[in-house]
Amino acid sequence: MARTKNEWAAKVFALVRAGNMEAARAQIKVAPTVADVTRLQALLAELSPTPALRLLAAFVEEERALLAAPRLHRSP
Repeated sequence: MARTKNEWAAKVFALVRAGNMEAARAQIKVAPTVADVTRLQALLAELSPTPALRLLAAFVEEERALLAAPRLHRSP
């Protein structure tokens, strides 16, 4: 069964639109790929800026940078 590429981003975006920022942050911390986080950033850019949304956008950018960075150690 094939999944659409925007499925994860759309679900997290729904959390943001519902105002559940804590759940959105938790999902962003366990994001599957950098591409998914980038898709979420594009969706967030469509919303009107609020202080809470600006903080979330900064958080998303930090998490994207962490996912894109090379790993510092090998997993056991």
